Amino acid sequence: MTPLFHPRVSVAQVEEATELAPRFDRDGLLPVVTTDFDTGELLMHAYMNEEALRLTIATGEGHYWSRSRAQLWRKGATSGLVQRVREMRIDDDQDCVWLRVAVGGSGASCHVGYRSCFYRRVPVGPEAGGDLAFTETTKTFDPQVVYGDAPNPTRL
Repeated sequence: MTPLFHPRVSVAQVEEATELAPRFDRDGLLPVVTTDFDTGELLMHAYMNEEALRLTIATGEGHYWSRSRAQLWRKGATSGLVQRVREMRIDDDQDCVWLRVAVGGSGASCHVGYRSCFYRRVPVGPEAGGDLAFTETTKTFDPQVVYGDAPNPTRL
């Protein structure tokens, strides 16, 4: 049986060959950007460890490593907003993954209830220093209903 991940042996192998040889960072993580397959909208940024990458490839569903909770998680396990991977890409030096997904349920990917985790614009240039501006004003689900009173370790 061919191994899923190959050892990294040369730049040519990593950049020009067909072997999957991901480079995880010193914490064993690989950054992931996730976009909507149909619209291209950026939904979220997260990390995968080796197990999350293997599970995502094996199941066709988005799995990630939560740095704040220090645990593996399948997107949508609690909320039902499962990310079905329609396409997975890896960058040229194999240290970043791009998932293009179809999202179940209301189509949201943000635990705050918005469709995208990137729901605020940061003022730049002449507007720099101003307040954040919401790019989404309607939540697609109520986090309190979906997650209940469970404490969210990502909040301060």
